Amino acid sequence: MTVPTLVSPLGGSGSPAERLPGTRVPVSAELLDDLRSAGIAVTTDVSARAESSRDWWPVTIGWATTGTVGALASAVVRPSSTAEVAAVLRLCHAAGVPVTPAAGRSGVCGGSIPLAGGVSLDLTGLDAIEGVDETSLTLDVQAGVFGPDLERHLAGVGSGYTLGHWPQSMDLSTVGGWLACRGAGQYSTRYGKIEDMVRGLTVVLADGTVIETEGTGPRAATGPNLTQLFVGSEGTLGIITRATLAIHPIAAAEQRSAFSFDTFDEGLDACRRILRRGATPAVLRLYDVPESKRNFDVESNVLIVLDEADPAIVEVTMGIVAEECAAATPLDAALVERWMGHRNDVSALRPLWESGVVVDTIEMAGSWASLPAVTEAIIGALKAVPGTMVASVHQSHAYLDGACLYFTFAGRAPERPEDPALAQDADDAYYRSCWEAATGVIDRSGSAISHHHGIGLNRSRFMASALGSAFPVLSAVKAALDPTGILNPGKLGLGATEAW
Repeated sequence: MTVPTLVSPLGGSGSPAERLPGTRVPVSAELLDDLRSAGIAVTTDVSARAESSRDWWPVTIGWATTGTVGALASAVVRPSSTAEVAAVLRLCHAAGVPVTPAAGRSGVCGGSIPLAGGVSLDLTGLDAIEGVDETSLTLDVQAGVFGPDLERHLAGVGSGYTLGHWPQSMDLSTVGGWLACRGAGQYSTRYGKIEDMVRGLTVVLADGTVIETEGTGPRAATGPNLTQLFVGSEGTLGIITRATLAIHPIAAAEQRSAFSFDTFDEGLDACRRILRRGATPAVLRLYDVPESKRNFDVESNVLIVLDEADPAIVEVTMGIVAEECAAATPLDAALVERWMGHRNDVSALRPLWESGVVVDTIEMAGSWASLPAVTEAIIGALKAVPGTMVASVHQSHAYLDGACLYFTFAGRAPERPEDPALAQDADDAYYRSCWEAATGVIDRSGSAISHHHGIGLNRSRFMASALGSAFPVLSAVKAALDPTGILNPGKLGLGATEAW
């Protein structure tokens, strides 16, 4: 599967400009020869290096429109097995060369930017689906398999199966990326998040050591869960090369509904009551008025609901939904199909950035008790940033105790210069101001600063505050597993947070 490029391939032999400060570690000719001698595919082509050094972080898209990158890897290395990943890390560890893992590069936080240069480790060569256990409902799969390829394979096995993990980035993302960033799919209230699906991992440590974590059954009480140590670690503690995941039979029934609420808070409370009663519809998404107008052409607070499961379970679940939404106005269930049709479309991002409109989403998670006040405070903080044109919100993932909210902002940098480089600096400054305003509110409220997009580079500067007294523990784990600091430097708040 080919990942769409963010810009046209670079012409000529010159390298693109780099926007982020820091020292870049070169890759020696000797190391490149050693990698090739180990049978590993290596390229130093400038276009390949530029593309591998980007992801779908909106700032990266802005930079790409002017032909620049945050930082540039010296080489792209594409292993095709766990043994080859181990060889890459063993050689880079010995040479002190940083390694930035990447695959689909669908992340939106700058996690694939090689801040220290070195090697970009392209994991899409690990693309084997190793087996499906139809009795135990488990799957063994390599980290570089893309989402659509996985679902097509599962649908063709026996009577048909699904992982149930449907992130917005489905077409661009891989199994390893889901795990490394602790991702969540759009049907997560029914199927769980990626950390709920994983049973065991194969991980390569910084020095090339290969380890297996759990995978011996549905659960184990053999000390701390080492699988979960690496889930969400964003390639800073080790490189995930393989996983055992839980799967589900393809659902036999589906129902859809939609409702309109007078206020966003009323919609949130309905979602809370639905979960409180034990109902877990696959999709339970609530949009405020600006987002309802944008997505559905409805000037209200729209809730869309979809469930899929055994027919009896769907019938009971949707019955509870109807009861808890009895005070709302029923809408045409075709609104769900409208959402299905454009839910993964991000095509508008590049034209907006090219025209000088800065746009992004900020997702967070908090308790039901805190969400109404937090929602109002974040919207207010974003609107208070000079240049903001719109700030809106929707609820996307719900739990018994709370939910994930997405805040969308769009604006123009005040007094934006005509010069492209200076204009980009102004855009970046406006973008940072919005993130700092919103994240400050989230952190002070005691909420989670990320629900599933992860940390990457963009949120690194907030990590120490977010984790508080636990942050030194994360730093100590990093020092123990990666003593030379070669794995994805500057991400997850682990070093070089001043780079952005």
